[in-house]
Amino acid sequence: MSDINSTNPRTLGRGICIITGASKGFGQALGYQVSRSLEPRSVLLLVARSGPLLQEMKEELQSATEEQQLVVHCVAVDLRTKEGVDETVRVARQEAVDEIEHVLLINNAGSLGDIAKFETFTNPDEALPSWVLYCTAKAARNMMFSVLAKEQQHVKVLSYSPGPMDTDMQKEILRLTNVNHNPMPCHESAAKLMKLLLDNNFSSGAHLDFFDV
Repeated sequence: MSDINSTNPRTLGRGICIITGASKGFGQALGYQVSRSLEPRSVLLLVARSGPLLQEMKEELQSATEEQQLVVHCVAVDLRTKEGVDETVRVARQEAVDEIEHVLLINNAGSLGDIAKFETFTNPDEALPSWVLYCTAKAARNMMFSVLAKEQQHVKVLSYSPGPMDTDMQKEILRLTNVNHNPMPCHESAAKLMKLLLDNNFSSGAHLDFFDV
């Protein structure tokens, strides 16, 4: 099985694409974008907690990509659990047939958590939840991807910051903070990520922001 570097630069080749958090928001927008760029008989795994929303999306995608013979699977699991991760890996391995050129994982699933202000740290011996935890996790992700790119040189890694989007998470941020980040439609950021993947000019381990590309 070859890596994504060997595929046609204007398609995603014949591959298996796994999108987590695929039932709504950015993940859903990516599902529609990716489906149009996969070559015939590719496999698309839609992973999220909401089975009914995934099934609805699957039916729409299969109808829109009938000529491609795109194989779409719904994996309704909670990726916060080991069982959810194991089931996703099991289905992916089951579908990774010899004719598949590469595997594309778009790890989109996530949660906001508690975003109280930094000043709520009142006990120096206890790290209470705040924005600093969210931002620290993002920074840690970027470093993890950078290390992964160096250790696994057959894997091409991209850390993409999609910008503020019109999602349930942004609505929750507005409710909790009363700060409007002027979110954009999810499909705009999804289209930019797809262009990055199709052009395939980024260095493995790179961190790219919607507003910088």
